[in-house]
Amino acid sequence: MFSFNKGQDLIRKKIPLISKNPGVYRMLNEKDEILYVGKAKNLPNRLKNYISKKNLPIRTERMLSQTKNIEVTTTSNESEALLLEANLIKKHKPKFNILLRDDKSFPYIFIGKNEKWPQLTKHRGKKTRDGYYFGPFASAGSANWTIKTLQKIFLLRVCDDSTFKNRQRPCILYQIKRCSAPCVGYVDPISYKRLVDNSIEFISGKTRNIQKDLSKQMEIASKELDYEKAAVLRDRIKALTQIQSSQNINATNLSEADVIAVYKESGKSCVQVFFFRSKQNWGNQSFFPKHDPDEDLSKILSSFIMQFYENKNAPKLIVINKEINDKKLIEKTLEIKENKPVSIKIAKKGNELKVSTMAEKNAKEALTRKVYETESNRNLFEELSNKFSLKSNISLIEVYDNSHIQGSNSVGALITFGNEGFIKKRYRKFNIKSQNIKNDDYGMLKEVLFRRFSKAVKDIKNTLSLPDLILIDGGKGHYSVARKAINELGLYDIPIIAIAKGKFRNSGNETFFFENKAFKFNRNDPILFFLQRLRDEAHRFAISAHRNKRIKGMKKSLLNQIGGIGKIRKKALLNYFGSAKAVEAAGLDELRSVEGIEQSVAKKIHNFFHN
Repeated sequence: MFSFNKGQDLIRKKIPLISKNPGVYRMLNEKDEILYVGKAKNLPNRLKNYISKKNLPIRTERMLSQTKNIEVTTTSNESEALLLEANLIKKHKPKFNILLRDDKSFPYIFIGKNEKWPQLTKHRGKKTRDGYYFGPFASAGSANWTIKTLQKIFLLRVCDDSTFKNRQRPCILYQIKRCSAPCVGYVDPISYKRLVDNSIEFISGKTRNIQKDLSKQMEIASKELDYEKAAVLRDRIKALTQIQSSQNINATNLSEADVIAVYKESGKSCVQVFFFRSKQNWGNQSFFPKHDPDEDLSKILSSFIMQFYENKNAPKLIVINKEINDKKLIEKTLEIKENKPVSIKIAKKGNELKVSTMAEKNAKEALTRKVYETESNRNLFEELSNKFSLKSNISLIEVYDNSHIQGSNSVGALITFGNEGFIKKRYRKFNIKSQNIKNDDYGMLKEVLFRRFSKAVKDIKNTLSLPDLILIDGGKGHYSVARKAINELGLYDIPIIAIAKGKFRNSGNETFFFENKAFKFNRNDPILFFLQRLRDEAHRFAISAHRNKRIKGMKKSLLNQIGGIGKIRKKALLNYFGSAKAVEAAGLDELRSVEGIEQSVAKKIHNFFHN
């Protein structure tokens, strides 16, 4: 049984030293790791709750029992404290806070501004380029679908600037009527600008005038007997009609809103977010926050909202399905952050209630699938333990593979699988450093394992906990090397399994090596399918890492082949243009504008690529 009295005594000593201001407090353990982050309008009054209440929640008592220090940061107001709290929670992921997992930036559609031939493309990250941003979209798939639709209707280019500048003839997108081929002058700048303006109107929800204009153009083309042009316009109208139909199905009259619904069952929760922009549904996504099983729904939802919008733009309206605490404070905080009015309201009637109910239904179904998948994975772990007679239970597996071509661009890869599936944030790639082993699979495997586990043993900023099982893509030799490397680090208790491809690399004929014994499975064994799946994912990740490294190396090597281009000049060129490919596309005047590139050198670079 844990004792939380020492934690309470610490708080009693700290309270007189803390000013009565808004701010954020942090509970720290003996290793100076943050256990919990909280905000308060009055810091001493908030901390008094931990010592004045007689019946504290078990979770709070557990936290106090581990608390060895308290740090506070005062702010000028409560809104600043709320923003700081969300930022610190996302950064440090304290074990006693509600945590938003799998948080990432959402894609936008970007159309350039003040360009002769604006590009239509997908965008993630900071909005640094001058142009029009439309989003967010719930997934890359929904953004890609919208881009393809826009291509069909408005025939805008999607190629990058360097490809665009170097085209001598139209690409296949022109042939399949998805581009107007501005790269070779098949469309004049005025007509292309009209296409760009129409596409911006379309994404903004204005479609009626566009359809009338296209129909008028088709009639004119038909009268002039230009049937080819009329057919192209017909296909564009057809694509426009299709997307209008899908919009009518999702019609909600929500011009700019996020609909957020939370559902909780059996101590777990799912938050579903629907994105509506320009009266269009731009997709939805599920989130599974980490929290205590007995956590209040209202607190889960309010914590989610602040963490979700910490690095994202909030819309004018946020529709929620449950009442939350601090609603006014959260609204005020988001208004300060966005510099515009932001309203949070509970769905009660009409379209808002309809969409909110749909979002809650999706949250329930997503949570059911997640729970089923988690339970299924646990069963697989248990069966795997039984098959190999493992001494300990499994909840985390690390899988290793290497990729190279005759020793060049050698890369080691690590993927991780847990109760809830593949854990992408734990994926790692290792560029092989030792020159003498780059064609040696055993040597590469040993280097990767040493680099991965030596930090864990020393506990030097090790963010990855130790796995319960290591899976190696390889045979008996790979098993022996891995076992020896892990033993040298003192990690004798971690079991290792090697999976060797069968004769003629036939799937189903794999041999497994464990503790110097060979194992075979029936072709229909679920454990065999499970291990194949893990092996294939590691192989995919390794090949992808190797391919990216090879492409990057090929681009860099182009500059290395030019005489008189040393490290300093190469660095200046890459910093200015961004890539060797962009240097290749640059004109003489552009090259001369780079610091350290004289006229003679610029001419040499230009001649290398163009003569």
